[in-house]
Amino acid sequence: MDDQNKNLILATALSFIVILVWFVLFPPKQPEVDTSQPPAVTAEAPAGAAVPQTAGSGAQPPAADVVAVAEAPRLKIETPRLSGSISLAGGRIDQLLLTDYRETLEPDSPEVTLLRPVGGEQAYYSLFGWAPGGGLDVGDVPGSDTIWTVEAGDVLTPQSPLTLRWDSPSGLIFRRNVAVDDNYMFTVTQSVENPTDTTRRAAPYGIVARHGLPDVQHFFVLHEGVVAMADGSLSEVKYNKMEDFDFDPSLGAQAKTIDGVQQGWIGFTDKYWMTTLIPEADQGVKQVMLYQPSSEIYQTQAVYPTAEIAPGQTVSQTTRVFAGAKVWEIIRDYQNHEDVYRFVDSIDWGWFFFLTKPIFRVLHFLNNTLFGNMGWSIIALTFCIKAILFPLAYKSYASMAKMKELQPQMEQLKERAGDDRQKLQKEMMELYKKEKVNPASGCLPVLLQIPIFFSLYKVIFVTIELRQAPWILWIRDLSAPDPSSIVNLFGLLPFAVPDLGPLQILSLGILPILLGISMFLQQKLNPAPTDPAQQMIFAWMPWVFMFMLGSFASGLVLYWITNNTLTFAQQYTIMRRHGFKPDVFGNILSSFRRKNKPDPK
Repeated sequence: MDDQNKNLILATALSFIVILVWFVLFPPKQPEVDTSQPPAVTAEAPAGAAVPQTAGSGAQPPAADVVAVAEAPRLKIETPRLSGSISLAGGRIDQLLLTDYRETLEPDSPEVTLLRPVGGEQAYYSLFGWAPGGGLDVGDVPGSDTIWTVEAGDVLTPQSPLTLRWDSPSGLIFRRNVAVDDNYMFTVTQSVENPTDTTRRAAPYGIVARHGLPDVQHFFVLHEGVVAMADGSLSEVKYNKMEDFDFDPSLGAQAKTIDGVQQGWIGFTDKYWMTTLIPEADQGVKQVMLYQPSSEIYQTQAVYPTAEIAPGQTVSQTTRVFAGAKVWEIIRDYQNHEDVYRFVDSIDWGWFFFLTKPIFRVLHFLNNTLFGNMGWSIIALTFCIKAILFPLAYKSYASMAKMKELQPQMEQLKERAGDDRQKLQKEMMELYKKEKVNPASGCLPVLLQIPIFFSLYKVIFVTIELRQAPWILWIRDLSAPDPSSIVNLFGLLPFAVPDLGPLQILSLGILPILLGISMFLQQKLNPAPTDPAQQMIFAWMPWVFMFMLGSFASGLVLYWITNNTLTFAQQYTIMRRHGFKPDVFGNILSSFRRKNKPDPK
């Protein structure tokens, strides 16, 4: 490998280190949200051709809406995975807890709260209704504070749906049937009966709304915000990007609209949780992403085309709502068995989706069928990856063994060339050609490892299957950093490690230290650079990475340790097969003696 290529690799590695340091020491600040007053509520009826402009610009007084929800009766939700309630004010699904998940590892930690009613902090809910068309006013259709009556059911369970009813002043009868399955899917069927002698027009819709900016991590590798599928086109829009939408006068807000969607879904996604509207297919649905700056409300809407309700006719429309954890197996089953179009893409697979998807599937298979432990599954996955890359690695390690043998000759060339770098470069290339060595062959396995590393990082960081997944002993969460610390001698000293702020990087755990040692040992098998400056940089690199990756997920550090250990074993074995007998520990001791030998001068 010539000096220019080495310099390029060094510059890339150092740039990566600088970026990591910046994100660790100076994480982006989260915007502060004023929660001293309850956020305002929109009229929540999507605007359309036949909808009065006031309906899209805030016809409902915020205080009235908050009071209505607070005072309205509620119906319980009880399923194997969910608990919560539905408010009869607007018939909204606005209180939901995920009973399978807790906020922290502590057994008495609160269950994860997904949806919250208005009037509290960070309200988050799903709402349904009809936008008025011909012959109807805003008061003739159920609104966000309309009090529904219960026609059937008293507790929503997978075996017992609910039916709500509201009689309009116009004579129309609105009904809403709400069902739920054993996982996270609600099915909401809206119907309107017209017993009058006049044809009416209205457009059914569904809304998912969030009041105030949620607690997002603002991390570049993670998407949090709107996620939408529209006829094969996936949209991911962060909350701050919604604030840049053009103003839509008909909606009275900044909005982006996708018309005529035949297959798709739209909603909000967090790191592990999601609330998504899934309209019926082949309906030409309008998807709306909306932001109201005055009340700081973020909305996603699915609006069906306006329907005519003839005298004596009943018109109905069904929309499903996924509200829960982004468990791959559950989401895949909804896609494959319940026709939710490309629903697996709601998981944030990232740019390297062609790698993250198969890596996760292999990891999931190993965990479910062989080990029942994500830590051992990560180790087994590393073996699989190393086996796939072995043909390339073999050529690379054989070339490195040959270059290691040529190290004395390269040192002689360096002494003869002196400061004439051009002459040194020319003679080194002639030596490589004579000995049939390709110095660049060692770069390819490293380059292939980079996308694999980032893909695995993505899998560990965003998939809920790794959340709070234990390995052994002190590693109780593979998605979190190693909790042990050198500050208290890994738990031997009787005190907890305080939050060190920017100096937290110095609080190394056991896994990061093992990572540094494995990188150091692996490096001793490689031929040393001829340039002293490069030698110094390469010598420091294992320890720099040890500190940098100390704050990374334990699962990722475990992968890297396993990968380094396998690489060392492969390279050591291949070098011995090619007649070179590396004395790694002897080289380490020799290096230590040279560094500590007194200068004869």
